[in-house]
Amino acid sequence: MTELLISAFVTLLVVIDPIGLGPIFIGLTSGLEEATRRKLALQASIIAFCVLAGSALTGERLLGLLGISLAAFRIAGGLLLFAIAFEMVFERRVERKADHVAKSAHIAAFPLAIPLMAGPGAITAMVLLAGRVSGNPIGFAYLIGIMALMLVASYLVFFTSSYLERLLGNQGQAVFGRLLGVLLASLAVQYVADGVLALSKSLS
Repeated sequence: MTELLISAFVTLLVVIDPIGLGPIFIGLTSGLEEATRRKLALQASIIAFCVLAGSALTGERLLGLLGISLAAFRIAGGLLLFAIAFEMVFERRVERKADHVAKSAHIAAFPLAIPLMAGPGAITAMVLLAGRVSGNPIGFAYLIGIMALMLVASYLVFFTSSYLERLLGNQGQAVFGRLLGVLLASLAVQYVADGVLALSKSLS
């Protein structure tokens, strides 16, 4: 059990990557009030928890019932992330958020919770780790606790991201936002590439 818990901690730390989510959160929520950003951070964390806990409980059975493979989910998430990255690079997303702050709640669900926090990698990890628990309720509770710890860490990173934004200033934010847009586009392409590779292997 100890080995499993250490493996779960390291795996979820890598696939959720709380520290790495901070800069992306800044880029996605630039232009929003601090209270709104903190609300989005909490909502995203709760949504991601529900998705990952549900993945551990139902796993591949639900996706199987819908006829969706994890590879297809990864490709879809990558394409949607690329659209967001495109808007970040050309600052279209910032302008739209400034005009429609009241409609910003959807950011919590996509792309913050899904696929950034609860992406294909995290979902796959939860499915595999839940399988290794083999129905042990105590082991499953520990697994959920470790996953919740990663999401709490992500929330704390989001919560303190405004300090970094103030440090950068307006010009720094503009440069930083475009750079993050390029990085997010690269992540999106990697999602698609991984999905295509997995699909090709399953069909061969």
